[in-house]
Amino acid sequence: MMNLISAINRYFNWRNDCLFKAPYFPVWCDTGAAVESRDSKARHMLRTDGAVEWNAETDTRLPYADHVEMSGFYSSAIISYGATRNGSLRLHRHVVFPMFRMRPNDTRGSLSHNFRAKAQPKILIDGKHLGVERIVRATLDGMLTLRSASASGIEIERTLFPAVDQPALIERVTLRVKDGREHQVHIIPSNDRRQTSAARGVKGAYTLASFLSDEKGKITSNPKSKYAISLSAEHPHVFYIAYCATRAGHELSFSAKDEEHKRRAFLTELSSNLRLETPDCVLNTAMEFAKIRACESIFRTKNGLMHAPGGGSFYAALWTNDQCEYTNPLFPLIGYKVGLEQAGNSFRLFQEHMDDSLSHPLVSSIVAEGEGVWNGAGDRGDGAMFAYGAARYALARGDKKAADQLWNGIVWGIEYSLKQKNEEGVIRSDSDELENRFPSGDANLFTSCLVYDALLSAAYLAEELQKGAQLCARYRAEAEALKDAIERYFGARIEGYDTYQYYQGNDVLRAWICVPLTVGILTRAKETLNALWSERLWSKDGLRSQAGCDTFWDRATLFALRGAFAAGDREQANDRLVRYTQRRLLGEHVPYAVEAWPEGNQKHLSAESALYMRVYTEGLFGIRPTGLRSFTLRPQLPQRWDHMALRDIYAFGSRFSIEVHRKEVGIHVTIESNGVNITNETIQNGACIPICLEK
Repeated sequence: MMNLISAINRYFNWRNDCLFKAPYFPVWCDTGAAVESRDSKARHMLRTDGAVEWNAETDTRLPYADHVEMSGFYSSAIISYGATRNGSLRLHRHVVFPMFRMRPNDTRGSLSHNFRAKAQPKILIDGKHLGVERIVRATLDGMLTLRSASASGIEIERTLFPAVDQPALIERVTLRVKDGREHQVHIIPSNDRRQTSAARGVKGAYTLASFLSDEKGKITSNPKSKYAISLSAEHPHVFYIAYCATRAGHELSFSAKDEEHKRRAFLTELSSNLRLETPDCVLNTAMEFAKIRACESIFRTKNGLMHAPGGGSFYAALWTNDQCEYTNPLFPLIGYKVGLEQAGNSFRLFQEHMDDSLSHPLVSSIVAEGEGVWNGAGDRGDGAMFAYGAARYALARGDKKAADQLWNGIVWGIEYSLKQKNEEGVIRSDSDELENRFPSGDANLFTSCLVYDALLSAAYLAEELQKGAQLCARYRAEAEALKDAIERYFGARIEGYDTYQYYQGNDVLRAWICVPLTVGILTRAKETLNALWSERLWSKDGLRSQAGCDTFWDRATLFALRGAFAAGDREQANDRLVRYTQRRLLGEHVPYAVEAWPEGNQKHLSAESALYMRVYTEGLFGIRPTGLRSFTLRPQLPQRWDHMALRDIYAFGSRFSIEVHRKEVGIHVTIESNGVNITNETIQNGACIPICLEK
């Protein structure tokens, strides 16, 4: 009996500490509202090289803590860092290994682990422990670099980043002498290894451990014995630590230096594609950071590349909203080949779950590397989400073969959705993207708007694929009929504003009343914008999900900003975009858009960064695909700016750049592709012009 009790205790201690331990998130929320800086000064600063920096040494507002997520193809790390009240370094490493699956093999079945103090190598300076470190600064640039000082006269610099092609978080440690003396340093590897239960692992037992590199930066599963060096001001010392998972009995061997080079190459590649140029360096920089988070959260699974939200829970899985609707339509514009491959793969996997009889809704999520599905919120309008995203993606991709592969799925999503029409002509669904967190009735505004946009995109695509004039006309007629039904069914006076009821019987303002603006339904634009910007909905963190509550989801704010620009409300939209961006990039929790609060404590989910980028591509610049080589452009140049540009856009089968300059009357638009001016004309600010990019 005692042996049984002992075994049970060991199991639950292991379970709590190893598998299901939540990532460490600093508590920086209180009494019902996200914490705001105690004065108007931002916590972080923007460096001239584009990095975001927190100067902890001069910060008088301690304690402080933050967390940031970074991902490679085989792991994702949530690093929590900060300072105690007396300035001591706080650092926690939570690593998720999406392809090491645990039972039950579901959405949250990824092996994950908090690598605690035991996983750190011991550093002895002149025979004494390094001791307490005082953090000096933290820098974010696609990696996280923490610089700290110790009483021993040694400065420690840690740069943390995910390995690109290995299941590991890597930490490069640099020791530097700051007191001018020579020191003897001993580095003793950690021997902390943990093995999971073979019965709990889909592939058997897994080993979790940290490994110290050799002098060439090579990581192996065989721990290096302790070593000693002489440290002087002229010769800093660099070594690597890898926080890894392996299948039990399998050996790891790779170069940490090579993985660092791969991470830097990834960041360099992204920095040269889809670049925003405005007079506001904060907006430009936020766009660069958003590209990183939107593109890095892609994992190599047994069923191909899968983009995933992240956040400590959602990996090696796909959602019809996060991937099909939010992220995939953006990848053609970035031109990131891995993203394009992932998008095609994700659409293919969802198409495999489409019922030919149109009698069953599309699954909401494909989980566990494609081995399972989740449909816990019923029909969320998932067919509409698929059709909307796939049609926009196919047009922007500009590849006829890729469009042909998606066509049947787009048609299925549209036809299934049209089959859900109620007597009033709008689209029924069980819930919406918020999965019953807030009421959505039997038919909600969001789903009907997605179907409307999908019908228009499908009509454009049908013309390109020569599907017949009759089908094109039918889809356009269905779109017009649905637009009229949206006005009749959802149009209402809510809290004094002539805007929309989100569902029949809804009598309080909802953030999602912004959705019609994003699909070009502007009938109630003025009053809808007044409602969105009112104190009932707008807060320092963007839109409240519902008037009268403090809950916010960044995705709603980003939809609203995109829609406001598209509706021509560029001054108010720009003012709120600037304030929102400064808070997310330089405030208390940086440097990305977040999921929600209080749920999830503002996780850095990946798709929200894609939505942030679409504020510029579809809102500020008004890019709307109309063919495999064509789009409409509706630039909205804010009054305080004299120019703006989007450079190196990869879409519609071309690489091109858009420049907008203010003139005495109107704005001048130039589009250059492969050294040739495609467009060179002056228009009214906010006017729509058709663009064709011929090969």
